[in-house]
Parts: sequence; structure tokens; C-alpha cells
Amino acid sequence: MTIRSISKYICMALLGLEAMSASAQAWWNNDWTVRKKITVDASSKGVAITDPVGGSVAVLVRLHEADFQFAAAREDGSDLRFVSEDEKTVLTHHLEKFDGLLGEAFAWVKVPEVKPGEATSFWLYYGNQGNSGVKLEDAKATYDVDTVLVYHFNEKGTAPADFSIPGNNAQSAGAAVEGAMIGRGLKLAGKTAVSVPASPSLLWKAGGAATLSFWIKPSAPVPEAVILSRREGANSFVVGLSNGVPYVAVAAGGAAQKSGAGAALAPGAWKHLSVVAEAGGIQLLVDGEPYASLAAGLPALNGPLTIGGDTAGGEGFVGEMDELQIAKVARPAGFLKMVAYGQGGEKAGRLVVLGADEQASTWMSGTFGILMRSLTVDGWVVIGVLAVMAVISWWVMVIKTSYLNANAKGNALFMSEWRHLAADLTALDHGDPDKVRSVGGRVDSDAEKLLRHASVYRIYHIGAEEIRHRVAGDAAPDTRVLSARSIQAIRASMDAGMVRETQKLNQLMVFLTIAISGGPFLGLLGTVVGVMITFAAIAAAGDVNVNAIAPGIAAALVATVAGLVVAIPALFGYNYLTSRVKEASNDMHVFVDEFVTKMAEFYGDENMVDIGGH
Repeated sequence: MTIRSISKYICMALLGLEAMSASAQAWWNNDWTVRKKITVDASSKGVAITDPVGGSVAVLVRLHEADFQFAAAREDGSDLRFVSEDEKTVLTHHLEKFDGLLGEAFAWVKVPEVKPGEATSFWLYYGNQGNSGVKLEDAKATYDVDTVLVYHFNEKGTAPADFSIPGNNAQSAGAAVEGAMIGRGLKLAGKTAVSVPASPSLLWKAGGAATLSFWIKPSAPVPEAVILSRREGANSFVVGLSNGVPYVAVAAGGAAQKSGAGAALAPGAWKHLSVVAEAGGIQLLVDGEPYASLAAGLPALNGPLTIGGDTAGGEGFVGEMDELQIAKVARPAGFLKMVAYGQGGEKAGRLVVLGADEQASTWMSGTFGILMRSLTVDGWVVIGVLAVMAVISWWVMVIKTSYLNANAKGNALFMSEWRHLAADLTALDHGDPDKVRSVGGRVDSDAEKLLRHASVYRIYHIGAEEIRHRVAGDAAPDTRVLSARSIQAIRASMDAGMVRETQKLNQLMVFLTIAISGGPFLGLLGTVVGVMITFAAIAAAGDVNVNAIAPGIAAALVATVAGLVVAIPALFGYNYLTSRVKEASNDMHVFVDEFVTKMAEFYGDENMVDIGGH
């Protein structure tokens, strides 16, 4: 098996594991490590909404420590992604608040369609600390084109900003209050007011369509408290409380009408009010349910909109307000119920249901995935070189171990046969290095193959050939005589053969020494370059924080780890193989000494004193 084929099989195995894992999980993007299923349950099991919703709706997703791992997400929530149930379409969203320290977040997600009486699901993905987890919010696109004003009142010290497409920002700042219905809200104290300037998108035609919705938390009841108003000449539109009773009042050309009375709102409790105007009249809803109606159309108005204190000198609303939304169309009943039920109250938890977290299980997920995705090009180059070195070193260790095992078995078998020789040292050889005599039937064909792997046999063959060249083959064993000079020459030939066999035993071992010494240094080089690039990028961006530094530094250290992964197995393998090579070399030295001793005994002159230079 070649190095190229081994590398090919390793790559195929890794790609196969990744493909099987991705197929099993149906994960939208492996850069994200955690996902959570979110269900808008408009069926009888959740909050039954049987009326048509009428198109897309911005759904509020509340996240708390009990159902969301803030530690796994980025500090600013920029890695949050909302994906449709088909795992393909990324849903538009924006964050009103994301506070990992307090463990609280509010995300508005544009759900294309919520079918009445059915459950609609989508996925929340998070847990991406890499570069692909950049912020991807679009507040304007979260709402449809019919929405002309959205105030979250999450500003502090500045005028409320419009999150809808027209951008109808307020002119004056109100007093902020913490812990409102959805994060921060607006505090109104009677005389204070927030003014919204006139704009083409806020133009109301006589008898036209419009929808207003907002949350209020009234303080003690007052005879007349104006929540929201528009006045222009003799025309006016007012939404207020009369001793805690919500009402809508309109005036057109001096003729004024006011909606009927219902149950008063309890002070200190949040309630959702909606006003829907269309050609047939105006309807007032409380918490998504019909409350009162007015048989009058919307007056023609193009003046500013006042929140709180009334421009006509009346008493303004005292309490808190949150989430004001205005549309230029009459929203259907299902839409208003979605807004009222989904944004707050006891029904919110049953309408928008958060599932359990699911962890990605691909080999590129989690901490390992973050490190791999943060690696720079130079790091990948170094790791690629180290991977080649690792494959070569493993290949060398495998083939050398196999070679030494075969050599050891062959040596043991040969030495057991060598002990049986008495007079003719060439009895185990007949001149062909690829063939071995059967030695009286004790050596079969399998044993012959094993003997051919023995280094001592090949040295023996050299000695046997040298003896055969110097002694007549047909002479009787007791008449065969070698001089001391011939024995020294034969020993020199066997020593030369032993050197060549030692070279074979040490062949390719240099690759292990390269891996041991070069692997850590290459890894260190990759780490140093990676750290340099990380700090250079941070300096260029001017963004100094843990999230910006940590992934790059950690990824740079991967190169050092890779170098050690290459060097440590190579070091263990080298030490093991070196000991095996030393054992084989010792076997050859011992055999040469035994062969020369027996050669001097069998073929030497009795008067000869030196038997091999010793």
C-alpha cells in the first residue's frame, strides 16, 4: 500500500463520516452548534386562533436562562439565526434586547404564514463563535409594507425610533421605564407627551383604513386620560380611558362620537388595546377580544400624532406604555389575536412554545469546529504538511514493524536449523539465494519462504558461497582445509554483508527522525504566524475583545498540537523500532562469530592459531 493510497482512504473516511452525520441531523449549517425548535401553536392544544391571520406577522420570541444557553451564544446575540422548518430559508429578524448577563432576550421574527387552527414551526440556531456568525439583523424587513410605525420604546434619553420601513421617528423623548411588558417601555405622567410628526405614510383619509395596537399599564383611574390623539382643525381622533374604561372618540367637521362603555381596566395590570378602522366603522379590542365599537369612519387627518398629554389641554394618560404599532390597513381578527396573545400575558407561553436545545453532532461542530473554522491559510498549509509527514511516519512504522517481525521469525527458524550442522557448513545452502534446502525434510515450503526473510540466512549464504569457492565440493569433509588468510577473507565478506543488512534494517528510519524533530518546529511556526495574523487583523479592525482574540489564538495553537501529534507517535515508534533493529544486529554479530568459529573448527589447519583475526 502506497502513501497516496493511504491518504486517499483517510480522506474518503472523513468525508463519509461528515456526509452521514449531516444526513442524519438535517442541520441547516454546521457552523452553528445548537438549535431550538420554536412552534407558533394556533391550534386547540396551544391558543386556538380560528380567524385568518392574513399574511406575515412579526412574532415575539422571548428567551430566558431557563430555555436558552446564553453562554453558548455570542455576547451580542449576533449569531442568532431563525430558519424555516424546511431548513432552507433564513427568516428575517431583529433583536429588541439581548443581555447575556441578565439572561434575557427579545427577538422579533418575521413568520411568512401562520395558518389558523394549526401549529407553525421554525428553528432558532445559535452557538457560532466563528467569523460566519456576524450580525444579520434587518428590523425594517421584519415587518410587512403595510406597517407604518413600530415603537419598541427601548431607547433611553432619546426619541423613540421607528423600526418599520417608513422610519417615522418621534420628535421628543419620553421617560424610559425598565421592566415594561417587553423590556424597556415608556412612562407617561399626565402632562408629558411624545410627539410623532406628520408624514405621507401616516396620512389618514376620511373613512379610510388603519390599525393601532399598544400595551398600557394604567395607574390610578382618572376621569379622563388621553392615551393617544391626533387633531387637525375640526377633525380629531382620540384613544383614552374614562375612569379606567377604554374608549375611542372621533370628530369630523364638528360632529363628535364616542364608543360605548365596557368593563374598566384594573390599575397596575398590563392590557393590550387595538383600534381597527375601516369603511364600516371603528372597533376597539382589549387583549385581542372585541370590547366596543363606533359606527363612524376614520376622519381625515395628516397632523402630528401625540402620545400621552393631549394637545387640546386635556389630561394625559398616567402609567406605562409599550410596543406601539400602526398599520395603514385594517388588520384581520386573527392577526390582532396573534399580536395580543403572542406578545404578553398568560397565553404567550402557550402560543409561542420553545422546544429543547439540540446539539450538533457532526465532526466539525463544537469546540473542534470553531478551531477548524478559525484557522488561517498559513495554518492549513502547515497542518497539511504535518498531515503528509504523519501519514509517511505511520506508513514507515507499519512496514518496518512487518519487516522486522518477518526477519525475527526467519532468524529464529534458521538458528534452530543451524544448531544441527556438524561438519558441512554449506548444508543449508546450494548456491541459490532464493532457495533453501529441506535439511532432511525438516523445512517445508512455508518455512523456506520464512527463511528467505532472515538476515542471518543471507549472511550465512555469503559465508557458504565463500567456502564453496575455496573448497572442492567433491572432497571429503575431513580433507577440506582453509588457511587463516582465507578465513579472514570470508569473515570480511560476511561483515560486509552484515553492514548491508544493517542498512536494510535502518532503511526509512530517517523519516521518523524528521517527523520527531521537524513536526514540533513546523507546528510552532504555524502558531507564531497565526498569532501574528490574528493580532494584525485585530489592530486593523480596532476591535479588542475576547471574542475577537480567542478563536484566532486558539486556532493558531492547533498547529502546535498538530506538530506534537505527528512527533509523539513517531518518537514512540522510533524507539521501539530502534530496539528491534538493535536486536537483529546483535543476532547477526553473534551468528558471524559462531560461523567463523565453526569454520575454523571444521576447515582450519590444526596448526593454525588465528581463526579470524581475534
